[in-house]
Amino acid sequence: MPAARESLLDSALAALTDHDWPGMRMVDVASAAGVSRQTLYNEFGSRDGLARALVRREADRYLQGVDRALAGPAPECELMVALAEWTVTAAASHPLVRALLTGCWAGRLPAPGPAPRPGRSYVPAQRRADAGPPAPAELIAAVRHRAALVLTAGRPEEDTAALVYRCEVAVRLALSHIVAPGDLTLGHLVRDAVVRAA
Repeated sequence: MPAARESLLDSALAALTDHDWPGMRMVDVASAAGVSRQTLYNEFGSRDGLARALVRREADRYLQGVDRALAGPAPECELMVALAEWTVTAAASHPLVRALLTGCWAGRLPAPGPAPRPGRSYVPAQRRADAGPPAPAELIAAVRHRAALVLTAGRPEEDTAALVYRCEVAVRLALSHIVAPGDLTLGHLVRDAVVRAA
């Protein structure tokens, strides 16, 4: 039931704007999605399973945005600026993305760990979610890897290490801007750092 699953995840995410995760009732999430509570439990197994799936979906959506930011026909430096700006925008508008990137989970957000017995779900999407969300370092490594794949395509192998380093610099600047925004615009910081790193 992929449509029911998405509706339930949408309902849970919407409920987080008004309620803390501990105060959310599963029956309310199911009702808002227009399905039974049993359907919710069939899809996610438990409240923690719903939390893991919600966080996994937000991580996947963030990475899809990374791919979109890197898809344009722009110079390398501008693609890195787009990547950094997407990261800051996603973190500002999605508290779960911010938590995934920084590792700072507020008490109002679900902070799921791995399932007690991974792989028991008969729902394939839930088996993936039950593996747990990526740690901040894993998520940042995935972003750097995606950026490096796009930016190193067709380049000599000796350019790869330097380009991966510049990707890392751009992502780290975005993270610092998420945690402690400064007076300088992110685009200027990334352009300056990437040029210096080159």
